[in-house]
Formats: sequence, structure tokens, C-alpha cells
Amino acid sequence: MPRYAVETPRARYVVIVERGALASLAAHVPATAGKLFVVTTADVWRLHGEVVEKALAGRPRQVLFFPGGEERKRLSEVEALAGQMLRAGGDRSSVVIAFGGGITNDLGGFLAAIFMRGIPVIQAPTTLLAQVDAGVGGKTGVNLAEGKNLLGAFHQPLAVVIDPDVLATLPGREYRAGLFEVLKCGVIRSPELFELMERRPAEVLAREPSVVDALIAESVRIKAEVVSADEREGDLRRILNFGHTVGHALEAETAYARFLHGEAVAFGMRAATHLARLAGLLTEEQERRIAAAIAAYGPIPPLDGIAAEALAARLQGDKKTVQGKVHFVLPERIGAVRVMSGLDQAMVLEAIRGALR
Repeated sequence: MPRYAVETPRARYVVIVERGALASLAAHVPATAGKLFVVTTADVWRLHGEVVEKALAGRPRQVLFFPGGEERKRLSEVEALAGQMLRAGGDRSSVVIAFGGGITNDLGGFLAAIFMRGIPVIQAPTTLLAQVDAGVGGKTGVNLAEGKNLLGAFHQPLAVVIDPDVLATLPGREYRAGLFEVLKCGVIRSPELFELMERRPAEVLAREPSVVDALIAESVRIKAEVVSADEREGDLRRILNFGHTVGHALEAETAYARFLHGEAVAFGMRAATHLARLAGLLTEEQERRIAAAIAAYGPIPPLDGIAAEALAARLQGDKKTVQGKVHFVLPERIGAVRVMSGLDQAMVLEAIRGALR
């Protein structure tokens, strides 16, 4: 399978997408590295830890367990892990290996970004969502009660090792949550990827290997291309936030405990697509196709008890809000989006209400 290079002003690294790639994890650890710290969760380690142990045999290492869960993706957990690293002899020669889903990739990357003012990290994502999104691009962070990923850093990894084989153990709900991020990539930049998901949902949901590999490869290609052009989200990279503005508000409003990130993004894509039509950017037919594709990979959990007004109020706390202006990524057509701000608040509220319905 293909490999993709991410090249930014600060770093150049490779994203490997290959079945069995975890077995070659040690090849990406510098020969001069000191102690390795594998940040993971108990469930991931139970399922796939043996492969990593064999891959890192002969290198000094320690496994650090993070409790997991979006509600635990907080600064206090990073401090606890950093303390464990210090007590175990971690220093500026150490390397963090973030081995798990997107939450682990975000938190492990942030730990590496700030430990001793920054040490290297290797990302080894184990969920579909993490493989196509969180593991690639160097965005790391933790949550505040007020919003998602409001504390963080750009910290590019030494490498990203994506092994699609690990998806065989992924629960169905987690797999579908990742598919929403793949669908996002299709809407923003690849009509071919969108059409594959639109035409072949049975094969996608059955995890047919060649189809899954194609979904991951095209999503990673898009992410690598966008990050290389705009590392720090100053311009082009903002398109990757399609569905995330309202999606993050939904996660915060429900205390990060009710929806998986991909499910919240699915809701956010629904809202953004409806907003695009209300704003005159998108045809009704294109809105129908995007909404139907989202529905094909659902369902997302019930949205009862959530007020549109509460979600709209939370948009001001989103990290993409600049000088009081909320920025939305809105589709113009399948394969192209536009970043817009200053939209009428009544229109935004109506779009959220439409998504809740």
C-alpha cells in the first residue's frame, strides 16, 4: 500500500499505511533514542500489545496506561503521565509512542510536545477515525470543560504507522464513527471517495479489506496534502474542520459522554450542509446526497433533550472563533467547501434546528 510524505516548515515525516505495519514499529525509532514510553489504554493493549512488545524487543521501554474517554482527555491526566515518565527515568532522549484511538493520539502527542519542552512522538493509531484524522497532522491537545481541544500544541510526529489489520477488533459503533470522518474527506476534497461510499455501503460496512484500504489511503492522502500546504491551520487546513464547529459544541454540551467524536462530526456535517443550502451555496440535490450518505452509515445516538439555542451559544467558545466571529466550513458542492464567517445568527440557529430534527 502507498506511503505519504508530510512536509512542513518544521518537519518531514512519512505516513505508512500497510497491513502488518505495527511489526516494523522499531524501524521508526531513532538509534539514539533513550527510554520509550508507550501511551495506550488497557483495552487496546490487551488486544494488540503483544505485537508492539515484539516490535520493540530489546529497546528500554515502559507502558503508560491512560484511562481513556473524551471526558478524561484533560490536563490532569497529562500531568499524571508526565510524573510517571520522570519517575521511570524519562529525559530529553525519550520517545513517546501514542498507541490507541484519537483521544490517545491527541493526549499522547500533547504529552510529548510539553515533556522537557518537547520530545519526539510516533503516532500508531488503532481506530479508523484516528487513522484517517487524529493520528496525522501534528495537532495535539486536551479538553477544557468549556470546549474541546482548547489546550494543545502543533507537534509533528517522527512517523505515523497505520495498520488496517487492527480494525478487525474495532466495535461496530467505533468503526462507523470513523466512517463519518472518511465521508468528511470526500465532501471537502474528493468526489471519488464520496461516490465510493455512496455506491458501496454494504462493502464498507462489512469491512471488505480492499475497500477499507482504499478509504484509508485516500483519506490519508488528502490529510497529508492539506497539512503539508498549511501546517498551522492558517488557511487551507481549516477545510478539515467541516462538521467540527457544531460537532464540538454538541460534545461539550453533553459533557463528552454521550457521543463519539465521529458521531458528533456527523451531526455537525448535517448542520453545516443545511446551513450551506440556507446560505445559497449548495443545491437541494447536493444537500440530499450528503444527508443520505451520512444516514447510510448511522445511526448516531438520539438527540433528544438537546436545545439548538444551547449549541449555538457554545459556538463562541470554539477555538476556530476569531475576534467573536464563528467560522463555518460549508460545502459548495461535493468535493469543494468554503470557509465563511459573519453568517446571520438566525440562519445558523435554523440550521442547527434542522439537524436536530
